[in-house]
Amino acid sequence: MSDAHPTSAQLLLVEDNPGDVRLTREAFEEGRIENDLHVVPDGAKALDFLHRRGEYADAPRPDLILLDLNLPRTDGEAVLEELKADPELRSIPVIVLTSSRAEEDVARSYDLHANAYLTKPVDPDEFIETVRAFEKFWFSVVRLPPERDR
Repeated sequence: MSDAHPTSAQLLLVEDNPGDVRLTREAFEEGRIENDLHVVPDGAKALDFLHRRGEYADAPRPDLILLDLNLPRTDGEAVLEELKADPELRSIPVIVLTSSRAEEDVARSYDLHANAYLTKPVDPDEFIETVRAFEKFWFSVVRLPPERDR
């Protein structure tokens, strides 16, 4: 399969669980797509990263965001709502990656314009397989929007 993205993809993982961060890193490291995985532990830092504020003044614009819903400080729904309300950021695909199986969370995420909703498997091997399937789909099949000048 040819690599559709000659440069590395910029991924933002918004996740407060260190175990899930480790599994996600492991899955991406073993994957075929070169990427730069940036991690922030809460919604407030995610918004700082996206708006390039404070310690994230030089942060790259992510090609894709993996967003947990259950976050400290600012929850994932609030991040998603603010992100999709911003004309400069709304085209960045957001994949909700969360442990919640609640139908209302699924519905609310799509109402807030999430591009996909994935439930984290409990089993570590299944988690890694889910991330790899996500990676293959989003970076080998889907055409992502071009970066906009800011």
